[in-house]
Amino acid sequence: MQILVLNSGSSSIKFQLFTMPAAKVICSGLVERIGLENAKISYTSEKNKIEKTVSVNTHKDGLQLIASYLMDDEVGVIRSASEIHTVGHRVVHGGSTFAETVEITEEVKQKIKKLSALAPLHNPANLEGILVAEEIFSDAQQVAVFDTAFHQTIPVEAYKYAIPNKFLDEHNIRVYGFHGTSHKYVSEKAIEFLGKEKSMSKMITIHLGNGCSMTAVQDGKSIDHTLGFAPMNGLIMGTRSGDIDPAVIFYMVNSLGYSLKEVNDLLQKESGMLGLTGYSDLRDIESEAEKGNKDCRLALEMNAYRIKKFIGAYASIMNGLDAIVFTAGIGENSDKIRDLVCKDQEFFGIQLDDEKNSIRSKEIRGISLPSSKVKILVIPTNEELEIAKQSFKLLA
Repeated sequence: MQILVLNSGSSSIKFQLFTMPAAKVICSGLVERIGLENAKISYTSEKNKIEKTVSVNTHKDGLQLIASYLMDDEVGVIRSASEIHTVGHRVVHGGSTFAETVEITEEVKQKIKKLSALAPLHNPANLEGILVAEEIFSDAQQVAVFDTAFHQTIPVEAYKYAIPNKFLDEHNIRVYGFHGTSHKYVSEKAIEFLGKEKSMSKMITIHLGNGCSMTAVQDGKSIDHTLGFAPMNGLIMGTRSGDIDPAVIFYMVNSLGYSLKEVNDLLQKESGMLGLTGYSDLRDIESEAEKGNKDCRLALEMNAYRIKKFIGAYASIMNGLDAIVFTAGIGENSDKIRDLVCKDQEFFGIQLDDEKNSIRSKEIRGISLPSSKVKILVIPTNEELEIAKQSFKLLA
């Protein structure tokens, strides 16, 4: 069975084509910086490796570009769209409606669309991926795997907000959590790597990309998470503010004359690292910081400071900590961010090995000193493989 996995993020689309159940990767790639002038596509198969700067204005453009590569006479790996049996889609927000993987129907699509108000940077892109895939791969079964599913184990004292009960009982307003596919994958890999029993493990998984989140994973289950009702609070992100005092929003509306839509757009699309520096891509920010840009230097310090606050909080609620795990584009590749996060954490028994931290690798690796009581791991996430496994399990 050939399963194509599409992972449409807020500014990128990852894709992998698998043969299941062997989990063999036929090809993989990434369209990134969607909407920017220097958008890129990378495409890798057994015979080809291509990287190009391209014009990709929308997610639809990106998906059509991916399809053209898959079926290209020279570099493609399939002769026609009919060879794809299943398309597995990452969907960010499943609300209280979806607690597990489902086959996509018209009803499912309408519910995903309705939930777009809670994840405006993600669910519309996810739904666009579904609609375009239905056009291109019309014979394939479409499956949705939800980011929120892994966090269904968060206990009520962590997911309930301190507002009148009716908002949870009648309107399902609560912490849902996101990046669940990634947190599930890397936490399981960490338990395996450390040789620990799942039922006796305490770790913090740190997913750092354009969107960022952290999860307290105890005994293999998510018990707390930095993102909440929608994916915009918690850590500082590429364009999202992360945690902010709600009073600031009322002040912007009542005293500064902003409309609610303008505030929402500002916090979702104009804040975070972009608002602090003028850049949303951490690679650009680190490069500018090295040149002496004070705004970029401060933004990196603020980013790490917020992460360190949650490490302390989660170590407290779990009453211990075995490991912290860095993953996703920034977590896997930025030795600078890892260094800033792990610096001055001796109280928690976190000691970084600078030499190991500087090594670039696509393998699972430990980067802590032998004396470190808490293991520091870098684990490349593979949301696409997890989505392929869940899609195959559903349909098989």
